[in-house]
Amino acid sequence: MDKKNALRAGALAAGTTLMMLLMSSPALALTRDDGDDPGTGLSVIETLGLYVVAPIALFVVIAALVMIGDKSHKKKDTTSSNISTRAEAKA
Repeated sequence: MDKKNALRAGALAAGTTLMMLLMSSPALALTRDDGDDPGTGLSVIETLGLYVVAPIALFVVIAALVMIGDKSHKKKDTTSSNISTRAEAKA
């Protein structure tokens, strides 16, 4: 890619980004839409519970279920770790 094409691609990316930022201005969020009925906000404790504690708890439950399912199967050790290597030579 030569310098001219790189400059053109950079200008296009910068222009697109600038237009997206200008079109999605936060000031547009102040105008309510018809039928918009937001509920009450969440407290700090509710927010932490919903976005921090609940995902961690869900992860722990799923991990525990996987571990329980894995341990319930009989262990069949077909590797070389169950082979005795002692020499039983009698002289």
